[in-house]
Amino acid sequence: MNAQLPLALRWPPHQRLASFVSGPNAAALDLVARVAAGQEHAWLYLAGPSGSGRTHLLIAACAAAQADGRSAQYLPLARLGDDCVEAIRGCGGGDLLALDDLDAIAGDPAAEHALFDLYNRCRAENTNLLFAASAPPAQLGIGLPDLVSRLSACTQIVLKPLDEVERRALVRERALERGIELETAALDWLFTRRKRDLATLLELLERIDRASLAAKRRVTVPFLRSLVD
Repeated sequence: MNAQLPLALRWPPHQRLASFVSGPNAAALDLVARVAAGQEHAWLYLAGPSGSGRTHLLIAACAAAQADGRSAQYLPLARLGDDCVEAIRGCGGGDLLALDDLDAIAGDPAAEHALFDLYNRCRAENTNLLFAASAPPAQLGIGLPDLVSRLSACTQIVLKPLDEVERRALVRERALERGIELETAALDWLFTRRKRDLATLLELLERIDRASLAAKRRVTVPFLRSLVD
């Protein structure tokens, strides 16, 4: 658990509730914001494909809670590997706990039992819980029926990815925030040649920013081609 503490203290600055482009997920953003602010006591389960904003909302909720003086923890289960069970058992005792990528523990009896115990402890301690996964609880492949039942009792929110027009507008906006003016041809090339889920595009934008500053070059299609290829 100590190895994960820095993750709880260094919320990435671009992942905030105010910077979340809600699109079809406006109701989800509103509910997560109210839970983060302590205005509503609800346990939320966010389900949606990659790029739908699950991780952004969880991290943003923790950042918002901590900014309000409430304690918050974020646990990225997919990154923990062999430390997953120990990390789950070490959580709890705060105002807000966000557990990301529940898919990672599906089919792991020890991790499933640890999460079941954590759920019960958080219920007793009145801790708000946020869960996120790619699919609803019954479709994750979790083998512990009691855990599926507990997760299914949470308020279920289905997140939808932004459409291409919304993703293009967001990538252009994030580029401008970094001082990068993406010409239409460069944006077209990115969306034609690369994976177009939002997480991949924003990670690539960070690479483009560093490379363009180092090379002192405008971001054109030839520059993108040389960088990506």
